[in-house]
Amino acid sequence: MSDDIDYSAGAAWMDGGVFPISDAKISVLDWGLTRSDITYDVVHVWNGAFFRIDDYLERFISSMSKLRLDVGLDKEEIRSALIELISTSGLKSAYVSMVASRGIPVIPGTRDPRSCKNHFYAWAVPFVWVIPREVAKRGAHISIAKETRRISAQSVDPTVKNYHWGDMTAALFQALDGGYDTTVLLDQDDHITEGPGFNIFAVIDGKVVTPKSGALEGITRKTVFDICGELQLPCEATDISAMELQNADEVFTATTAGGIVPVTRVDGRILGNDAAGEVTQKILDTYWDLHTRSDLNTDIIYK
Repeated sequence: MSDDIDYSAGAAWMDGGVFPISDAKISVLDWGLTRSDITYDVVHVWNGAFFRIDDYLERFISSMSKLRLDVGLDKEEIRSALIELISTSGLKSAYVSMVASRGIPVIPGTRDPRSCKNHFYAWAVPFVWVIPREVAKRGAHISIAKETRRISAQSVDPTVKNYHWGDMTAALFQALDGGYDTTVLLDQDDHITEGPGFNIFAVIDGKVVTPKSGALEGITRKTVFDICGELQLPCEATDISAMELQNADEVFTATTAGGIVPVTRVDGRILGNDAAGEVTQKILDTYWDLHTRSDLNTDIIYK
């Protein structure tokens, strides 16, 4: 890290350079801002190494393709930009976002997305916990949103990371006003989908289950499937009703920003002994153990 530049609050990569995050700017005319015409992905750095960076990059490339975004960089060039960002910043554990935006239209006032110059940028801040660590230690208390449903997958593809958070924000207000830590949303068919920034899992009759639709196909979600395979735990993606989640033996969340977080109360119902269940704890411990495996981690050489 440069001796005369302070990156402790975070850093950004834009147009081939790395800057303190406070210096990063995008235009107020950018369609990523004015129309949420944008996609992004988030990978984390833990103890000086990216975790599963290639999995995140592949999903990001797929998201750009689905939205017909072309930032003029291939997978390896984006990978290099992320490594340069962290190497320069000196951040040893970080939340790292890669972003592709539609950009600014060449013709003012046009509604034609083809007239925009798409662009890429990335930013990193010290490691983020979607569910605060003190909450994770005692187990999160979640509510199933009653007034707000998840945006239809036919309208906004949930497998493409996006900033369409109107439903999530409304549901969060409802949960927080009710004294809960966070929330999960139902789809139009009354099936559980996901929460703001995390996938949801339940342990029901010895089987680990997660929603099969209406949710991001998270990399941490993928890691849970891998862990269950290693631990010989049955695991599948399936439809889950509100009642099934409320009456589950165990519940936990999975997210890049915090890993595996036990849920100890759903809609006020106490799960187990109001603490992380046995299966959840095994998955949680194994998840962090994977951060020492060379095949899943990419060490960073800092400047």
